[in-house]
Amino acid sequence: MHKKIRDSDTSGLADSFTESSATFRSHEVLLKAGALQNAIFNSANFSSIATDAKGVIQIFNVGAERMLGYAAADVLNKITPADISDPQELIARAKALSAELETPIALGFDAMVFKASRGIEDIYELTYIRKDGSRFPAVVSVTALRDDQDEIIGYLLIGTDNTARKQIEAEQKKLDQRLRDNQFYTRSLIESNIDAIITADPAGIITDVNKQMEALTGRTRDELIGAPFKNYFTDPERAEASINLVLSKNKVTDYELTARAIDGKETVVSFNATTFYDRNRRLQGVFVSARDVTERKRLDQVLQEKNVELVIAKSLAEKANLAKSDFLSSMSHELRTPLNAILGFAQLLGAGSPPPTALQMNRLDQITKAGWYLLELINQILDLAAIESGKFSLSEEPVSLTDVMGECQAMMEPQAHQHGIKLTFLPFDNTWFVKADRTRVKQVLINLLSNAVKYNREHGTVEVKCSKSPPERIRISIKDSGMGIAPEKMAQLFQPFNRLGQENGIEEGTGIGLMVTKRLVELMEGIIGMESSVGTGSEFWIELIQDVTPQPAAGKTLSLQPASQAPGNVALKTLLYVEDNPANLMLVEQIIAEHSHFRMLSAADGNLGIALARAHRPDVILMDINLPGINGYQALKILREDPLTVHIPVIAISANAMPCDIGKGLAAGFFRYLTKPIKINEFMNVLEDALKFSKTGEISANILDKDHD
Repeated sequence: MHKKIRDSDTSGLADSFTESSATFRSHEVLLKAGALQNAIFNSANFSSIATDAKGVIQIFNVGAERMLGYAAADVLNKITPADISDPQELIARAKALSAELETPIALGFDAMVFKASRGIEDIYELTYIRKDGSRFPAVVSVTALRDDQDEIIGYLLIGTDNTARKQIEAEQKKLDQRLRDNQFYTRSLIESNIDAIITADPAGIITDVNKQMEALTGRTRDELIGAPFKNYFTDPERAEASINLVLSKNKVTDYELTARAIDGKETVVSFNATTFYDRNRRLQGVFVSARDVTERKRLDQVLQEKNVELVIAKSLAEKANLAKSDFLSSMSHELRTPLNAILGFAQLLGAGSPPPTALQMNRLDQITKAGWYLLELINQILDLAAIESGKFSLSEEPVSLTDVMGECQAMMEPQAHQHGIKLTFLPFDNTWFVKADRTRVKQVLINLLSNAVKYNREHGTVEVKCSKSPPERIRISIKDSGMGIAPEKMAQLFQPFNRLGQENGIEEGTGIGLMVTKRLVELMEGIIGMESSVGTGSEFWIELIQDVTPQPAAGKTLSLQPASQAPGNVALKTLLYVEDNPANLMLVEQIIAEHSHFRMLSAADGNLGIALARAHRPDVILMDINLPGINGYQALKILREDPLTVHIPVIAISANAMPCDIGKGLAAGFFRYLTKPIKINEFMNVLEDALKFSKTGEISANILDKDHD
């Protein structure tokens, strides 16, 4: 039979079941908590080191083994965490904590756990030392372990490897430093700029300025940033328009504005600006560089005023030069006109029949000598004046030294013989040519040769030689056996009107010949120099640029018959001379009277001369330039336009002897241009040349050569 179960027995069984269930659940929670704790403690990502109260390691988890390279058996009950930490850091930590907490703290493990032992949360950085000696940074959290009576029974140090974060921090520091360096460099560039630098946003609000902008406006950087750009200029609308112009065109240059400082000072600036963008090409604003051009504007104004003054001065100088040229031309004309008569009639008297007596010839020689010297003086003064005024022109061409030296020798040998001087021209290459003006080369050489003869000793010598002078020059040397020149006087050698003490000597001279010679050589891109020894003699030399030997044009034949040789058995030739000066007219009449194959007509003015030319059609016309009524140029123009007279060669005979006068005459169409006073032989040679041209219409080689003399 079954026993009957009482209610009280059933109630106790239920209580017992409930208690068992609770116990089971608690045990399950403990198991889960233990598993979680064990998982955390043995995590490979954290180093968990537990010590006893004295710091000796009791637990060394997997994470600690991985990070530090020790096996648990290597450290348990053997060392403290201080033994695997940087000792210098522990010393520093002990000092820092002693100062912070105002209590002495021992070195080593005590320094690691002191705060934790006082119940203070302690997380700090330290450097762990691995078994192999390598180091790595770690972040350590230290906690004191206590029993039920709250007594410390040990410490727990949980650490993480801080290497990656340290590297990131180091890189970030580098980046931050680089950014600061770049910012400093950029700022330095902006501040060191001599221009005022401004940046503004697209609305024209200033976002940054440099010191120059502060100085320009008299305001601080803080005052300027955030203010409208236009506020600091005398014309705000123009300033605002400049920003809009930059935004529309991306760039503006040389845009002038006037800045106004807080004290009212105004400064003209040249405004250059461009837009700038961020890395995504989004417009950020306008970059402005404003340079102070106040001084430049002032200098421009001064320069404009000076330019006006220079233009006026140049005009005055040109007028003065023109007046000077007119004066020299007039003076030359007025001096040459009477000289023409003096020298012309003296030459006629000397060649007259019956011949003059010895006494008369001596007197005539004095007249002609004085006349030619006066002419030389006039020529040299006019040459110097023309050179000084910059109106001296040259006709450069390849010049044969053989021809020029031969002519100089022929001209100087009589003078040398008269003074008892032996003149020697040493042989040289007859193919040598120089780039020069043929007439001026002869003038230079004749002057130097004349001086070498005049200032030589009795029965002295003059030696002339030519030689190559590198790189591409030819040197012509003239060496005399005279008294030489003292070194202290050589510096004065090429000064005008300075004859180095020879003023009281027996030899005549102008004192400007060497000056003109030097200037002529330099105008031909040459060099002149001299060497001298007192008592021995002097050597003057010039160097001219060597030129190539000219080749005659193929198929062109030129007559080489000398112009001075009059053709025989010729018909009577008619010569018309248009001249208003009776003395000059009489001189030419008497010259022509000595030549039977000429008949001469004359006219005292240009209009009468034209009428006679049309009526008689002379073979040659001689034309003065300064005539009453119409001048020689006007008369020549009329003759050239008339079919009846166009073919007649017209020779100018004028006292207007400036180089510009001669050039003007030849350019106008005169066959030749003779200057007064005339030389009879030269006059007759030119006349014969004109007759040949009148007959054949061809110019001989001799005529071409004479055009350059």
